[in-house]
Amino acid sequence: MVASSRWSLRTLSLAVAVASSGLSLNASANMGQTPTSYGLLPTDVGSAQALSLFNSQVSATYYNPSYLAKDPRGELTGGILHAEQELRASAADRDGDVLSNSPSQQVLIGMKTDLSSLTRLNHPLYLGFVAGVEKFSKEMMAFESTTGVEGQFFNYGRQPLFLNLGGATTLWRGIDVGASARITLQSTASMSVTTDLAGNTQYEALEVSAEPSLRTILGSTVNFGETFCPNSDCWLDGFEAAAAYRTSSYAKTTVAAETIIPGLIPASAPLILAVATYDSFEPSVYSIGAQYSTDRWRVGVTLEQQNWSDLEEKFDQDSIKDQAMAEFDDILIPRIGAEVKLGQHFGVTLGLAYQESPLKSDSTPDVNYFDNDKYIIGLGLSAEYTRTRYLTYPVRLDIGYQHQMLEERDFTLSNTRADGQQSNNIVATTDGDVDIITGSITLKF
Repeated sequence: MVASSRWSLRTLSLAVAVASSGLSLNASANMGQTPTSYGLLPTDVGSAQALSLFNSQVSATYYNPSYLAKDPRGELTGGILHAEQELRASAADRDGDVLSNSPSQQVLIGMKTDLSSLTRLNHPLYLGFVAGVEKFSKEMMAFESTTGVEGQFFNYGRQPLFLNLGGATTLWRGIDVGASARITLQSTASMSVTTDLAGNTQYEALEVSAEPSLRTILGSTVNFGETFCPNSDCWLDGFEAAAAYRTSSYAKTTVAAETIIPGLIPASAPLILAVATYDSFEPSVYSIGAQYSTDRWRVGVTLEQQNWSDLEEKFDQDSIKDQAMAEFDDILIPRIGAEVKLGQHFGVTLGLAYQESPLKSDSTPDVNYFDNDKYIIGLGLSAEYTRTRYLTYPVRLDIGYQHQMLEERDFTLSNTRADGQQSNNIVATTDGDVDIITGSITLKF
């Protein structure tokens, strides 16, 4: 039976590897994705997402698709993002305190265009998409779901493939509406095999599939000056309000494997191994924001509610994390940002946000998640190059920087492993710093 047990683990490992073929086996655990953890484009990163509801670039397909209608010009944007983490956990049973410092590195691409020429309605209709690929396009779907003896941070790690597609139009003067879809993959693998006690297999059968899952994002924007006094100047000029709703999304992998060992495990009652696990969960989000802008500057505030309590139900269905008994709170995130133009060609963006941890539990047995409250500070720079010999519109260059400071928080490590690698009731003090830098180039058409 020892050999059989050893082979069972080998079978399970193979099945999981097959289900996640093309995925990174070295990725850190991660709940959340690039647009929620950091921001997509430099304006989002530099404003700590405070101005994301009012960003007319292609990242609007995620934050507020209605703002695609703000600028009638087409757009092609390419960028890169590098997030460097130093996540620390000090405890009595370890020498160093750096638990994770693996960077996230994404290449981003997006496009927006006006599709009104496809119809005879003479009404603007804008389509946009944005995508991000990890490890500078070398890693399509980073995914790992595991227990953790030393603990693991809940919210940081390599990011899986990000893809958003949406559209917008003007409903009435000054009122724009939009909708988009967040695309994730649900992977399934099944395997059956006959083997002997030495692990030699025959009569193998293997099937792997992945299906897209669509999650909805809705947004609406009101320009009060255009709506209430379109033909004259009034005190409402420059004021805008926006609201957006994003449904929850996640990546999921399901593995089912069965084996027959002649003389020990018959075909009528095969050994069945089944795993279902979730990763890259993004909660449902309600966002409202307001902005006041002039020709030289703008300032905006955003209030964002993230409903992390929905994750408790997913964990109950997760074969790896169900024993953690993790509890989560819904959180409210205030954000404030400003942008100032320096001359004709340059601009500076500033942002500040405070985010409480959604992880209510101070102990999550076996999984041992860490998560912290954090302050988020952003800075962005933009420049427009107007002397383009062959291009109709100026070329825009952006760079954004963000620093996240994780406040100290104590967690109790709890493990039930029977292999001697357990550290029960050890208190770990956690904190960390995350630095994000991103750059992009935008062509208008």
